[in-house]
Amino acid sequence: MKSVDARCLLCPLPVIRTQDAVASLQAGDSLEVLCTDPGAIHDIPAWCRVHGHEVCDINEQEDTITITIRVGSP
Repeated sequence: MKSVDARCLLCPLPVIRTQDAVASLQAGDSLEVLCTDPGAIHDIPAWCRVHGHEVCDINEQEDTITITIRVGSP
């Protein structure tokens, strides 16, 4: 599983980093996004819905939000 560290970045950078990472993956691959911006909890799933990717899990622990995505077909 590929991981993107978007901690300490504010909107829209976590979404942009997610988009850049997904572009290098194949359908069915998983991506883990680490972030601290609370807006990412809504922004990344919204981006996934628009682009056909699936949010598998959102986990909040202490100051870090971990969003796991399954890449959809292009």
